[in-house]
Amino acid sequence: MDRGVAAGGRSPTTRRRDHGSGDVLGERLMSSFFPYTAVRETHSGVVVLIGDRALKVKKPVDLGFLDFRSRASRETACRREVELNRRLAPDVYRGVATFPDVDGGAGEPVVVMRRMPDERRLTTLVQAGQPLGDVMVRLARMVAALHAAARRAPEIAAEGRRDSVRDRWLASFRQVTPFHGTVLDPAVAIEIERLACEFLAGRGALFERRVAEGRIVDGHGDLICDDIFCLPDGPRVLDCLEFDDRLRYLDGLDDIAFLAMDLEHLGAGELAGMLLDRYAGFAGDPAPPSLRHHYIAYRSFVRAKINCIGHAQGDSAAAETARAYAALTLRHLRAGAVRLILVGGLPAAGKSTVAGLVADQLGAVLLSTDHLRKEMAGISALSTAADGYRHGIYDRDHTERTYVELLHRAGKLLGVGESVVLDASWTHARFRALASGAATRTQAQLCCAECWVPSAVRRSRLTARRDGASDADQQVAARMAADADPWPHAVRLCTTGSPATALQQLWPRVGVTDGAVPD
Repeated sequence: MDRGVAAGGRSPTTRRRDHGSGDVLGERLMSSFFPYTAVRETHSGVVVLIGDRALKVKKPVDLGFLDFRSRASRETACRREVELNRRLAPDVYRGVATFPDVDGGAGEPVVVMRRMPDERRLTTLVQAGQPLGDVMVRLARMVAALHAAARRAPEIAAEGRRDSVRDRWLASFRQVTPFHGTVLDPAVAIEIERLACEFLAGRGALFERRVAEGRIVDGHGDLICDDIFCLPDGPRVLDCLEFDDRLRYLDGLDDIAFLAMDLEHLGAGELAGMLLDRYAGFAGDPAPPSLRHHYIAYRSFVRAKINCIGHAQGDSAAAETARAYAALTLRHLRAGAVRLILVGGLPAAGKSTVAGLVADQLGAVLLSTDHLRKEMAGISALSTAADGYRHGIYDRDHTERTYVELLHRAGKLLGVGESVVLDASWTHARFRALASGAATRTQAQLCCAECWVPSAVRRSRLTARRDGASDADQQVAARMAADADPWPHAVRLCTTGSPATALQQLWPRVGVTDGAVPD
């Protein structure tokens, strides 16, 4: 079974068209129902649209990931389709009937549905630029409610573990390899594989936490704009994956991310963000932004793969579409990369200001030695603990324990997908080496920034300093400067100007281009 093709929602041979293809089953349907409105065909079924009804029949085909060759298998799939899709569209799926066989046979099982108006299809409304904020809220609530009531079991949870997610990525990588250099830019494909594997390698704790929290559910599995209809009394969500239960066993965030990806591909990135934000609220899901990006990237890459296969089967437009999906994949993998950012420098060099701004704009967790040192000593962060250089809570032992605890906390956060900004002086190479080790263990991207101002500016700032967590004075700053180890791999940020100007020097090293920050 090709789970990737199935999870993508449509095989490359999917087609929806008026009758006239010469398909034998379609011909028999048309000969039995006349007059008709239209016949629409997919890789696995035929839908006859008559008046206010849609009649859906499974094709007697074996596509690898589904096998409908026997009548019994088709009837089982029809009944399962009605049962599962009634969860989100109970008034659309009317039931299963038997379509008379013109040759007097047992007849063909058929799903009887209420016909949906094409003009209310979500894809159509998005492309028309209709205001859809309220629809996003209702969809987020519907899907969150589906997930809350969904079945959970060990076999379901297994599909959301890190290794299962990785196996699906690896299968897609193998399938697109023949298209490197013809459809996909090899450099883009290689970077996608590297970033996806790096994220997964360091995030075992994140995926296990998702399992432990019951986030892996029997969901929908195929949430796309084409199968959602926005009616006056609320959306109707159709066509979940019914032919293989494992395809619906997934993280709830993965499920909703499919729809967010589809919206973004249609140019509605703002709606996609709103959908995810509202879903997080309704589902009570505080997933890190990195996991959102990862699942959007995964869904997008499946679509890239499907279009690569479509190109090989003669679809002339599929190559360009595949490249667009690959670009979307890469953008989200870059934005979702887990980062460990060290922001250091001497006292009054502006490191705490810069560290706070970086954390705010990247949505990262900010940890500071100034605060942690006093927390570990049982002192309020704003209480003074001033003492001589390397005395009191600033002696070697306290400093060692502070940095070890800082990096312990950072490592735990990195493992569950949170980027971390560490505000400390980082004047000693040994502590920087420990930080590098923490980044390596969690497959996090390490970025180092050293804030700097001329000595006269630093002295002026220290003289003017009043309340704050730092206790350093000019004498301490001078001693620290004399003892500091060189930091050749850090980007030096001059903070004499505006913080925004200083940050422009940092963003390219963090992996952010054109002055923008990851969304």
